[in-house]
Amino acid sequence: MLLDTSFLIDLQRELGSGRGRGAQRFLQRYARATVWISLVTWMEFAEGYPPDQEDHCRLFLSQFPLILPDVKTAWRAAQISRLLRSSGKTIADHDLRLAATALQRNLALVTRNRRHFVHIAELNILEY
Repeated sequence: MLLDTSFLIDLQRELGSGRGRGAQRFLQRYARATVWISLVTWMEFAEGYPPDQEDHCRLFLSQFPLILPDVKTAWRAAQISRLLRSSGKTIADHDLRLAATALQRNLALVTRNRRHFVHIAELNILEY
């Protein structure tokens, strides 16, 4: 499974406050599954940290194996974008790259923002 940035934000908040949107429950339910993050997710999550908290951010993110984009991912993103544009639909660039990564690696995308990805019919979306 590929984790969206929303999932990591919710997980971090739950770990800090004990309250949240169900990210911890989701991980418990899928305890045997391998979860990944993409470089896009890493970057979006890190954006919320000031420079003096880089070590804390890196420590949190180090719990998740990282998928780096490659040419196949770029091609997949380009094809999805072309298809969406031809039907008059678009999605944000980061979401496009995240969806392409999930599809290229045959991973479900874990998010609470289904509406960001709803126009990509072949994408397996898991909500929490």
